[in-house]
Amino acid sequence: MSQTGSNNGNLSENEKAILSLIRKNGPMPRTALAHAVGVSAQAMTNLIKRLIDKRFVNEREAVRGKVGQPSTPLELNPEGAYFLGLKLGRRLIELALMDFSGRIILHRQEVQGIHQPDRVIDFARRGIETFRASLPETGQQRIAGLGIATPFRLWDWGEDMAAWKDCDLQGELARDLPFPVILENDATTACAAELIFGRKDLPADFLHFYIAHFPGGGIVLDGNLRFGPKRNAAAVGSMSLPGGGQLIDHAAVAILERRLGRSLPPDDAGWDPPEKLEAEWADQAGRGLAHVALAAVSLVDLPLIIIDGAIPAATRTGLVEATRRALAELPTEGIDLPDVIAGSLGRSARVLGAAALPLSHFFQANGRLL
Repeated sequence: MSQTGSNNGNLSENEKAILSLIRKNGPMPRTALAHAVGVSAQAMTNLIKRLIDKRFVNEREAVRGKVGQPSTPLELNPEGAYFLGLKLGRRLIELALMDFSGRIILHRQEVQGIHQPDRVIDFARRGIETFRASLPETGQQRIAGLGIATPFRLWDWGEDMAAWKDCDLQGELARDLPFPVILENDATTACAAELIFGRKDLPADFLHFYIAHFPGGGIVLDGNLRFGPKRNAAAVGSMSLPGGGQLIDHAAVAILERRLGRSLPPDDAGWDPPEKLEAEWADQAGRGLAHVALAAVSLVDLPLIIIDGAIPAATRTGLVEATRRALAELPTEGIDLPDVIAGSLGRSARVLGAAALPLSHFFQANGRLL
């Protein structure tokens, strides 16, 4: 199968804009789409016909208003395309198959360390083969690509991760696949997931923290996720804090585990640190997050800070509240304090964001995450 065949349909920018609008707003009638894209009603009719012929959108039942002709909303066809997402975590590897509507239809995970690249590659290859076989042949031809969400510079985590320095994970997997493979930082993809699949009322500019074994971040400016020339924008874990150390030394699950004296499980079911210990950790993490947030707001005038992570919802809420308290105690003359809210995706953000990489490459306007 060609990498530019039926898996992306060779869409025009106007067609991509239509798909992006429907993905963001839900089903929309032709008139609203024509106004948003800036084309005539006849041009929109032709664009929609092409998208229906390519099986990317469906017509819903006509909606009758009080006056005028009934309108027919257009919605995404779940079978229009499929996306694979692979996420590498400190103790959990995940693989997901997403349909065109953004729904995860297949998911598998394995609790294991990622010290050995060969084991990760084997897990991915076996899972991808199984997922592809689950689709009919026409569905297999509509897989647009594989996105990989991984921490960068894994070999910096310790000697037991040294094998990653000589491993080209993207190249190893791309060698056997008939569709593109795209790799990005895992915290960046978590931000991408919130942007595409999360809350619909987000402003055009915000900073996104993702707290996992280590903290990471993503930044959205003018409605677009920013990657940076070295694909490492919003590397918030490396930011220095007053009193010494970096954010990674304060707002990491690894710090909580160190105080607890044991590892916490990679799911919510077994998350059981003592309440007092978790509250103390959240206060320390919140102070660090507040300093980084204030620095970012000073530079870019951000109205919103989002805090999410591979942590239970109650723990995430505690971090949000601690960050708000810490921000209120900092000197903020000349700065408008941002709102601080919890993210909406939690542990699933990174694998969703991984699958969003080929989606954005082929189906978002200008190939960008909107």
